[in-house]
Amino acid sequence: MNYPRIFLCIFIMAAVTYLTRMPPLVIFKKKITNRFVKSFLAYVPYAVLSAMTFPEILYSTGNMVSAVFGLLAALLLAYKGKGLLTVAVGAVAVVFVVEQVMQFIC
Repeated sequence: MNYPRIFLCIFIMAAVTYLTRMPPLVIFKKKITNRFVKSFLAYVPYAVLSAMTFPEILYSTGNMVSAVFGLLAALLLAYKGKGLLTVAVGAVAVVFVVEQVMQFIC
């Protein structure tokens, strides 16, 4: 293992994280009272997480078709109010079934 490289990577990640989180704490000392800004900041983590995970959902399986079916299953289960574990297991099950059907057909 290349320990100096690992420590350098950890240091760079810590510095980037620190530099992006610290300036807002120093600059904005008063509590944010604007409703628009508060609602915007409330949805930023969800938007960033969605933007980061959505492409991986489509390319996580061997075939785009099974990935889309898994995505649709997850969206349907989440819309119905099911828990995270149920949504994940349901999506994986749908992807598995679609992959098996596609393998049988082709």
